[in-house]
Amino acid sequence: MLGVRTVAGQVFCFVVGLVLLLVTAGAVALVVQGRRDSMAVARGHTLSVAETFAHSPGIVPALDSKDPTALLQQSAEEVRRLTHVEYVVVAGPQGTRYTHPDPALIGKHIVGPYKEALAGHGFTRTFSGTRGPSVNSVVPVTRPDGSVAGLVSVGVSVESVNSVADRSIPLSAGAAVVALALTTGGAALLSRRLRRQTHGLGPAEMTRMYEHHDAVLHAVREGVLIVEADRLTLANDEARRLLDLPPDAEGRAVADLGLDPGTTALFVSGRTVTDEVLRAGNRLLAVSLRPTDTHGGPPGAVVSLRDTTELRAVTGQAEFATERLLLLYEAGARIGTTLDVTRTAQELADVAIPGFADAATVDLADPVLRGDEPVTPEGGTLEMRRTAVAAVRPNHPLYPVGHAVGFVPTRTRAMRVHSDDADLKSDFTKLGWRNWDPDVAERIREQGYHSLMSVPLHARGVVLGMANFWRSGDSEPFDDDDLSFAEELVARAAVGVDNARRYTREHAMAVTLQRSLLPRVLPEQNALDVAHRYLPAYEGVGGDWFDVIPLSGARVALVVGDVVGHGLHAAATMGRLRTSVHNFSSLDPAPDELLGHLDELVARIDRDETEEGDLEIAGATCLYAIYDAVSGNCTVARAGHPGPVLVLPDGTVECPEVPTGLPLGIGGMPFEAAEFHVPEGSRLVLYTDGLVERRGRDIDAGLDLLRGALASRDRTPEETCDDVLDALLNDQPDDDVALLVARTRTLDPDQVAQWAVATDPAAVAGVRKNVAEWLTDRGLEEEAFATELILSELVTNAVRYGTAPIEVRLLYDRNLICEVSDSSSTSPHLRYAATTDEGGRGLFLVAQFAERWGTRYTETGKVIWSEQTVGEPEENNL
Repeated sequence: MLGVRTVAGQVFCFVVGLVLLLVTAGAVALVVQGRRDSMAVARGHTLSVAETFAHSPGIVPALDSKDPTALLQQSAEEVRRLTHVEYVVVAGPQGTRYTHPDPALIGKHIVGPYKEALAGHGFTRTFSGTRGPSVNSVVPVTRPDGSVAGLVSVGVSVESVNSVADRSIPLSAGAAVVALALTTGGAALLSRRLRRQTHGLGPAEMTRMYEHHDAVLHAVREGVLIVEADRLTLANDEARRLLDLPPDAEGRAVADLGLDPGTTALFVSGRTVTDEVLRAGNRLLAVSLRPTDTHGGPPGAVVSLRDTTELRAVTGQAEFATERLLLLYEAGARIGTTLDVTRTAQELADVAIPGFADAATVDLADPVLRGDEPVTPEGGTLEMRRTAVAAVRPNHPLYPVGHAVGFVPTRTRAMRVHSDDADLKSDFTKLGWRNWDPDVAERIREQGYHSLMSVPLHARGVVLGMANFWRSGDSEPFDDDDLSFAEELVARAAVGVDNARRYTREHAMAVTLQRSLLPRVLPEQNALDVAHRYLPAYEGVGGDWFDVIPLSGARVALVVGDVVGHGLHAAATMGRLRTSVHNFSSLDPAPDELLGHLDELVARIDRDETEEGDLEIAGATCLYAIYDAVSGNCTVARAGHPGPVLVLPDGTVECPEVPTGLPLGIGGMPFEAAEFHVPEGSRLVLYTDGLVERRGRDIDAGLDLLRGALASRDRTPEETCDDVLDALLNDQPDDDVALLVARTRTLDPDQVAQWAVATDPAAVAGVRKNVAEWLTDRGLEEEAFATELILSELVTNAVRYGTAPIEVRLLYDRNLICEVSDSSSTSPHLRYAATTDEGGRGLFLVAQFAERWGTRYTETGKVIWSEQTVGEPEENNL
């Protein structure tokens, strides 16, 4: 058969060689593709970590500080540990390292090209550095003016990346060996068959075939009769048994065989019959009859007989197989309906009851319930936890959900036991189970449980848990067919459990990232009493965010936004947008102007990601509102986001008209802002669409529910958040929900002072006098000197370089705020005066005496402001 001169041998060698080539090529391709995919994941991971760290709040001031290493080293190491990268290096524009996992390398220059990043373009490359070949991503850290403040370099060594892909080599090699072995066996069988067909048809073989045809005919388990000219020509042994024919039946007339007249008439009728039922003694026979002269043969008929008693047994087996197939089909439809590990395990237990077992339990390893992959100890006990129970009897004695049971994974295939003496305790040990309570085993025996089958849940070569099936009472013990069926059933469920486990892990990672990017503590301010809620979606975390940003002049900005999509990409994009909003807010623009800047940023992000082949876009909606605690007015602009809801002090609910702009990233249309007065004690409610939109509920119905939950009684912001969520969310939301409730406060008139200033340098003295008296009346004499100095410089600048009208305003809130406004749009700049200069030190003095200062522009000009930290006021009127 294996000789190369024979056709069978040549076919065998060709098939084995071809399969060997294909298996080898496939295994090599899998390894190469695995390494390539690992490198691609490493590139994306390092780039996302570098971009997130580069755009994190506070990195630009840290780079511009005197000691960047002290401010950034700990953060960089924490990010490196959390993101599992080799290093997170922050460097200055000259390439000097400020952070590095090896402190000895801090202060030295970065290895490799980085001029491209200095030009404002991040990149990802593979190069050899101090830690060997690495996948390195470099992202510039830019200041608000566009200049590069430094670089963030994140890398993973190629050795670490390849080690992930190399884990699949043993599995690929094993699969290749199995495939080669199966193919070799198949080729051998094919060669043997070919040999029989080509070399087994000689004269001697043909003679022997005809000599043994009678033996073959008599060996079949179906009765065969040949009737010619109303005489019985041939009858095999099965036909003789079924019809009880005499030994000399062949050659006799059919009418002389002693058969039933109806049977005799049918055998000699010559017509075509299929499975006609006839009675022969105590048997019912299925008779089929075919004429032999249809195609020119001799006249006569061939009769076949089958015992319906045995047919019923075969039919019963077919019905049993059909029931099992239907149960498998039902399992495919009912198991894995959700991505919840516990629910999937319970679905497996429910499917098996009562069609397959009287009770079923599912025990999963503790890491699986947390979304992690279990690690099977070598020779140790794997801790399992009862996750699902289903039984025909409600008072079953099995361990309840949550009970821990140890399992020794010495075997990874299904096993079954049947205890005629009901010694189930020893059977548990035989199956590998540990720590079974003898009392529980005794109750199991008392309730008649006699057969147990344990089947491991395998997924990617790892044991996730065990499924246990029990039979009791009059139920038949489990047999080999039941064992095979249970393995198939559990194998299908294991895929659902593993998918749910992996989703649980990824969902937890996304939720952690999302919550880390949201504000953990709201800033201190007196203008608003704020409460907030954030609920992640049940399936896939979105990009919803909120923020509270204190502004100059006792004003506060409220921000709510929603990034398109779900998952890590949406969460990372949300972090970038939130950082950008903070940066733009530091310039103190109007809400519509800020949304315009944000729209350009989102469009640029979408364009950059499209060029890189990323199909996900960063489209988003946003609402930006500024509340002024002095005037009590609120200015709002929105980009495709639901509008705010205003709850007045008397419980009346209003929806202020705010022009709806296009979502961020679309561009083409300017944004419009609306301003309205908010009475003190009112509540501003900002939210994302996940609060009011749900499957099966129209958005208008959701808005009606929201207005109903906000109406009537006066509540604190915290109570308002709880009532709104209780009214609109009865279970886990389909989309992320961000809710922000702010109760408004206003400054007492006694905390505000305002004077008009003439465009005369002599007017400065009058301003200083008024300010000193106002501060003295409020017990702030210690702040008088610094305040007079600050206002003197600001008013002098306004008189010299600004245009009328000029006004001075003092606000006494948490801090003492000085504001000087004029109708000029020219903003002063801080500079360092030379020792020979007579002037140019005014703003420098303001910066030294004030905690912070800045300029904001209004419709009529500009306002130069400063804030001074003072002691807490004796009475806080906010």
